[in-house]
Amino acid sequence: MSARLVVLLVVLLLFGALTGVALLDVGYLGLIAPHFQSWGAGQVLADLVILALLSCLWMLGDARGRGLSAWPFIALTLVGGSFGPLTYLLVRESKKGRRVEG
Repeated sequence: MSARLVVLLVVLLLFGALTGVALLDVGYLGLIAPHFQSWGAGQVLADLVILALLSCLWMLGDARGRGLSAWPFIALTLVGGSFGPLTYLLVRESKKGRRVEG
């Protein structure tokens, strides 16, 4: 197992634990609602949406070059935010070296 794969697993597990605690504390809507209470918080939400969309575009291009389907990871990104790109990177790293030229 590569060091990158270990780091990705640790990040995914820690982020998953943090997300689980947050969901238990405030629920899914409780994670989103504060972003509509001030312009600053709204800016953070807009920034996260832009990053999520850019991640989706990157995953589409990268997955095509590797012979993977990006759609499960895009769906996960739209529902679960950073879990999509993190999971994609985990799968991508586990299949490293299988790049398709085209």
